[in-house]
Amino acid sequence: MTRIAAVSGVVPPHRYPQGELAGAMAALCLPRGADRRVLERVHASAGVATRHLALPLARYPELDGFGRSNDAFIEAALALGEAAVASALDRADLAAEEIDLVVSTSVTGIAAPSIEARLAARLGLREDVRRIPVFGLGCAAGAAGVGRLDDFLAGRPRGVALLLSTELCSLTLQRSDSSTAGLVASALFGDGAGALLAVGAEHPRHAEGPGPLVVASRSRLYPGTERLLGWDIGDRGFKIVLGAELPDLVRLHVAEEISSFLAAHDLKPDGITAWICHPGGPKVLDAVAETLGLPYSALELSRRSLAAVGNLSSASVLHILQDTLALRPPPPGSYGLMLALGPGFSSELVLLRW
Repeated sequence: MTRIAAVSGVVPPHRYPQGELAGAMAALCLPRGADRRVLERVHASAGVATRHLALPLARYPELDGFGRSNDAFIEAALALGEAAVASALDRADLAAEEIDLVVSTSVTGIAAPSIEARLAARLGLREDVRRIPVFGLGCAAGAAGVGRLDDFLAGRPRGVALLLSTELCSLTLQRSDSSTAGLVASALFGDGAGALLAVGAEHPRHAEGPGPLVVASRSRLYPGTERLLGWDIGDRGFKIVLGAELPDLVRLHVAEEISSFLAAHDLKPDGITAWICHPGGPKVLDAVAETLGLPYSALELSRRSLAAVGNLSSASVLHILQDTLALRPPPPGSYGLMLALGPGFSSELVLLRW
């Protein structure tokens, strides 16, 4: 089985309390003289205490078009991506030239050459490294990426694969977007990156390491939900599509999908020790917990991550896995479930065993 050798989550240095961000978002998103009470209520109820931004807050009024925002994305994504990968390599005691595959994901900016290609020489990747840049999986891409590393390493059991997520959600902010979805996005999403290194079952140094094994993964699309989550892309860049019915869909379908996936491996939700659950927002976490009958402690690290850094899209599950390993390392033989939801509407599940 594929083994996770290391994971690293990083954030930009510009950290702000939620109250200060609410004031800044009101100035950017609301018409002059508009009532700020709805925005302030949304920010207060988002479960977020602080967030890190790619740029100092004072620079965001300068981003007057998609071109400037995307230029800022590339610059910040390169810095954060390099730091995340370097940290993961150090933790795994691996060299960059040992990496056979890079899956890189982001849904908050566009780069061609892609981010991992621009980082290749800086990191010391081989010239023949395989690369798969991914766009469009959104928040689900962190979990999906782990599954795709496992697929690759099943056929290359002595190999090494890297997942890199760089998500700079603040740079997608749409000026004068006072829609409910826009206000919710302005309250939830933060900036960060994550890197995860995995090795094949016959890797000469890490096949017997302490990191969790990838037991199985599952992807699921839910027909008729395409307009529930994603982007509308226009002249000014990315505008959030975020349906209010998302928690209800989690209750209706996703919990059943989780139970079915676990049952295929003779497991039930109460047999999972570690829940590496993408935080989404408080209502999504509540829906997962309620429908699966989970205690509050099961998703505590997801709630803690949401409070500390916000929703980091695909990078969130990598940050939460890092916190799990550091703060609550599961005992040997126990199981964990990585769960993330994304556009499509879709779910991605990864079963782990320590």
